[in-house]
Amino acid sequence: MHGKGKQKEQKSTNSNEKSGLHPRNPHRFRYDFKALITSCPDLQKFVSFNKFGDESIDFANPEAVKMLNQAILKHFYQISFWDIPRNYLCPPIPGRADYIHYIADLLADDTTNKQIPMGKKVKVLDIGTGANCVYPIIGSQAYGWSFVGTDIDPIAIKSAQNIGTHNSVLVDKIEYRLQASSKQIFTGILKPNESFDVSICNPPFHASAEEAAAGSQRKNKNLGLKDKNKLNFGGQNAELWCEGGEEAFVRNMIFESKEISQQITWFTSLIAKKEHLPSIYYYLKKVNAVEVKTINMAQGQKISRIVAWTFKTETERQRKPSSD
Repeated sequence: MHGKGKQKEQKSTNSNEKSGLHPRNPHRFRYDFKALITSCPDLQKFVSFNKFGDESIDFANPEAVKMLNQAILKHFYQISFWDIPRNYLCPPIPGRADYIHYIADLLADDTTNKQIPMGKKVKVLDIGTGANCVYPIIGSQAYGWSFVGTDIDPIAIKSAQNIGTHNSVLVDKIEYRLQASSKQIFTGILKPNESFDVSICNPPFHASAEEAAAGSQRKNKNLGLKDKNKLNFGGQNAELWCEGGEEAFVRNMIFESKEISQQITWFTSLIAKKEHLPSIYYYLKKVNAVEVKTINMAQGQKISRIVAWTFKTETERQRKPSSD
């Protein structure tokens, strides 16, 4: 459903560590292609030396990007099978992992011993899980959390289910739900009396199909792609744009969150454009959010942030350390 992202080659530096990524993110170091190829030999044919003298892949080649993701997911998360339909979003794993690790910190702040809650009793709602199912993969493998992934696209849901059923490490950790209405986010998804510790979302970035196409062409130019219609990372319409774009989507999420204020402890969303923050804060004040947090994230030169809000007091949120 919703998402965005691109994988971009970084220049060689004196440090092996990428700047800005979360300290627990295992992808904060430059790709170790020898280790990745050991885990996924099929990656070998896509690896060569770049102009900086480092091993790399052609990030303008969608098949190479997809194979890199397969290798990363196998090497770091024990995912033996991962595939997505043609032209669906192939997300950059490092940035996706960052979101999950910052959410772990958010939940840790509400525990009595400030330790990250682990295990399947921690329930996460992934709005727009997509065909790639990457957030549930990382969250379940890194922390043992259980997920419900939602999407408005039945093909995406079927693909995510296919990934889940073909990996024994994911069985019983992820549930998949189709959102029947493109106008709704939580309504029609949450069951009566059902509760979640946190919801996550990577909202559609663009406000129209034309804007999404223009953005894709800019990325293609930066990557040196001659075919303006070819995407190295893919993306369906619902993944890349919605009416009103990111700002409108999050606004709608905020107003819906008020209606289910006690069923989800923390509501969160990625916010790509900092100019959207003032209006988002305005709407959060309008719905009387009890607490709002903004968590800054950086991946190289790309800056984004997570906005988190809750309708529960600190006392209501406090939880004992998890036992499973």
